[in-house]
Amino acid sequence: MEVKPNDWTPAYGAALEGPKKALIAGQPETQLSPAAPKADLVGCGLWAEPQVPGLYMNGDFVIGGVFAIHYNMRLEQNTYTRQPLQLQCSGSMNFRELRFARAMEFTIREINNRTDLLPGITLGYQIHDSCSEVPIAIKLAFQFANGMEPFFNDTDSCSKSAAAAVPALVGDSPSTPSISMARILGRFGIPQVSPYATCACLSDKGQYPAFLRTIPSDHHQAAALAKTVKHFGWTWIGAVRSDSDYGNNGMASFLKAAQEEGICVEYSESFYRTQPRSKMERVANVIRRSTARVIVAFLHEGDMRFLMEELTRQPPPPLQWIGSEAWIIDPELLRFNMCAGAIGFGIPQSVIPGLRAFLLDLSSEQALKSHILTEFWESSFSCSLKGSSGVARQCDGSEDLRALQNPYTDTSQLRITNMVYKATYAIAHAIHGVICNETQCDKSVRFAPWQILDQLKRVNFTTKNGYQVSFDAKGDPVAVYELINWQVKKDGGLGFVTVGHYDSSRPRGQEFSMSRPISWVGGQTEVPRSVCSESCPPGTRKAVQKGKPVCCYDCIPCAEGEISNKTDSLNCVRCPPEFWPNTQRDSCLPKPVEFLSWNDTLSIILTVFSISGAFIAVCVSAVFYKHRASPIVRANNSELSFLLLFSLTLCFLCSLTFIGQPSEWSCMLRHITFGITFVLCISCVLGKTIVVLMAFRATRPGSNVMKWFGPPQQRLSVLTFTLIQVLICVLWLTISPPFPLKNLRQYKERIILECGLGSAVGFWAVLGYIGFLALLCFILAFLARKLPDNFNEAKFITFSMLIFCAVWITFIPAYASSPGKFTVAVEIFAILASSFGLITCIFAPKCFIIMFRPEQNTKKHLMGNDPSKAR
Repeated sequence: MEVKPNDWTPAYGAALEGPKKALIAGQPETQLSPAAPKADLVGCGLWAEPQVPGLYMNGDFVIGGVFAIHYNMRLEQNTYTRQPLQLQCSGSMNFRELRFARAMEFTIREINNRTDLLPGITLGYQIHDSCSEVPIAIKLAFQFANGMEPFFNDTDSCSKSAAAAVPALVGDSPSTPSISMARILGRFGIPQVSPYATCACLSDKGQYPAFLRTIPSDHHQAAALAKTVKHFGWTWIGAVRSDSDYGNNGMASFLKAAQEEGICVEYSESFYRTQPRSKMERVANVIRRSTARVIVAFLHEGDMRFLMEELTRQPPPPLQWIGSEAWIIDPELLRFNMCAGAIGFGIPQSVIPGLRAFLLDLSSEQALKSHILTEFWESSFSCSLKGSSGVARQCDGSEDLRALQNPYTDTSQLRITNMVYKATYAIAHAIHGVICNETQCDKSVRFAPWQILDQLKRVNFTTKNGYQVSFDAKGDPVAVYELINWQVKKDGGLGFVTVGHYDSSRPRGQEFSMSRPISWVGGQTEVPRSVCSESCPPGTRKAVQKGKPVCCYDCIPCAEGEISNKTDSLNCVRCPPEFWPNTQRDSCLPKPVEFLSWNDTLSIILTVFSISGAFIAVCVSAVFYKHRASPIVRANNSELSFLLLFSLTLCFLCSLTFIGQPSEWSCMLRHITFGITFVLCISCVLGKTIVVLMAFRATRPGSNVMKWFGPPQQRLSVLTFTLIQVLICVLWLTISPPFPLKNLRQYKERIILECGLGSAVGFWAVLGYIGFLALLCFILAFLARKLPDNFNEAKFITFSMLIFCAVWITFIPAYASSPGKFTVAVEIFAILASSFGLITCIFAPKCFIIMFRPEQNTKKHLMGNDPSKAR
């Protein structure tokens, strides 16, 4: 049966007249009258009236229910000179919470009609309105814990301990009142199953040992919201929350998850609907001025409604709203077009057969039996029921709930209502587990609330509408959400559309899935952007701006030799040694290889000079061979001349070994050939110089010097000088020979293929020996430069050695400073220049006489006895 509010007044009105008139059977003593003597103590009374249930039905076991049917509580200023007034709700009614309360009624009636669950047992209920306020929630918790049952009167002594009024209760909806109740009820082991309190803090069984819920914890929702924000590429967001346990704890979990996902928060504001309006205005102004185009709102539906009303006064730029389940599925908020395109996670929608018919099966006579239903009826139809006042029109009985369109009658998307359904069934199964065996139930069984709590922790069943109900060690269910999108319907209004799902039981990384396209803010189909700084393209790296979050950064081009091939790279990566960045610096390309190839213009020019020099040497040899019997050829030691021409030919040709890609054999060949041929050449010149000196001394009377440096000695000297160089080269090749080398140090952007010296000592020993012979030859030729012959070869040798030494002295700094392939070109140029210098200075005058002055090619002329010259 249901009891009228007026039925409660006589039972508790006497409490205000004194303790003797307020004896309630089985209740503890809360206040003794100071005027009553101890001998007259026969009972105890309450100074204040208990909170009257909005909906009530008696039964063998009465289940408690607490729902936030109103948004606010009437505030009274305490004077501390009189007893505080009864706590009462104020403000508008939350029709959705009323539907939750009546869904609990429906569920209990459904259970009572079943024969397989609690057979022969009738469940009752006490459903209260907490007004979403902590003071009333605490008072209700004490009522449930202390056994303040207002429906029975007896004369038990105050010293008798009272039993709890209910074995378990469903509620409350908001987290903050639920926390307050859980702290009290947990002390007595009275189980509390909430269908809507999502604060992650309530999973702490150390603080809330008797709290369970059928709705997932905000820990999962916060993680899902952070993954959603990351999924759509939003790195710059705003955040607003209810200044309550629900909002503060939920936002804290979200911000932690967002930080792990690399998301930055421009602002994080909080408010509560009972705070001064100036606080709300400040939060609204922060939202209007922000640059973030995405805002995550962890708000109660009531707080969200107040915020929307404030923002409507001066609308901000279009914002993409991301909502928590508390408001994202509230149909009352669909009237705010500002939230079109909003997305958020909601409890999966369901169907409860028979519920709609039960909700609509309400007459004005039935509404009169409950002050809550009376208020609902009058506010819905704008009329006054019998005995009510304040409304002009009287209800005439023609009112029809089916004609209403409000959250109470809207059963199209039952979400939290199904959580109430599951919570009520869970308590019924727990009671069944305590008082029933396989055949029957015993209503006379006495049990403690902790036994119901123990059974609740173990329940595992499926409801009639097909939903699994169980709790983990923290009293939480498996987290399953639908991704809700506010889309514009054909009639221009907003509606809920499920576009995705989130299931925490799936493998990591697969919890989130999309099923339909999303309609974003402004009806656009493209994902809106909300970033503090645009993404850094490949080839750049992010540099955080000083004093700003990590999502605010500058894009800095990668340094020389470094690349980044990803968007928003934190660091640039240096290319491997043999690679170099492209122009965009987003990939490493193989460095171009540089060497003096045969195709280079410079190589072609040097090759032409090299072959020309060799050809000239061969031509000179032919001229000398043809005129080998002439005095000028015989006077210059024809054997050494031919050997010198042969060595010069090799010198010209050895420069060709320096052209082309270096290899192991070419590196050894070019240096060894160069060293030996030049020593052979200088040895011949040195031999000729010595022959000139010896010949001068041989012309003196009594001198027999020439017999000590005849042809055999000349051949032996050339061979000895050359063998010394061969020995140096063999040692060089044995110890550390030249080898092909990729020079990566000289140029950053290209590779120089060259021949490494191997042993630097060997290289400089070869050059040094050549230089030593050239210097010796120069000194000896210089000493013989003034010999009295008409054709003094020592003069030409002196000039040739002067050119040779000048070339190679100049070569050393030029070789060291030349870049890349020009190093080899300088070496070839030195070889050709010195070779041309030798062949020009030594052989050009002789060839000129042979070819163009044959009259001078006589022994008399060479010895200075030519009479024509005397004239």
